[in-house]
Amino acid sequence: MVAATVRTIFAQPSPQATRDQLRLVADSFRERHPAVSDLLLDAEADVTAYAGFPQTHWKKIWSTNPLERLMREIKRRADVVGIFPDDASIVRLVGSVLSEQHDEWQVTDRRYLGEESMALIHAMRQDQPDKEVNQHQLPAAG
Repeated sequence: MVAATVRTIFAQPSPQATRDQLRLVADSFRERHPAVSDLLLDAEADVTAYAGFPQTHWKKIWSTNPLERLMREIKRRADVVGIFPDDASIVRLVGSVLSEQHDEWQVTDRRYLGEESMALIHAMRQDQPDKEVNQHQLPAAG
């Protein structure tokens, strides 16, 4: 029940509605689950951070699918090797998998967040520098 109620925070259509829903959910837990209520209120900035980005990014930001896929690939390759002779060899293997993934995201059409999509963030920073995108989360434009 608690998890289902918390999920309603992420189903909101706007950043302000997301923050309002978080406070509403926290208030609803105040009597029966005060620890959950306090935790939600303390973590409000972290829980709603995704809402400061363009809505097209929201699902990609809160999803861990790409990370899970990458970890499965590293595990698959490590299982083939079995036993590594030293730490440097595992670092080389993991580094090569990460390098391949980076290259794939750089040159293929299957970019996780494409250039057009990232341009939305830049536009948001220019239009509303203090409202949506946290200045500390993004590198300076230039």
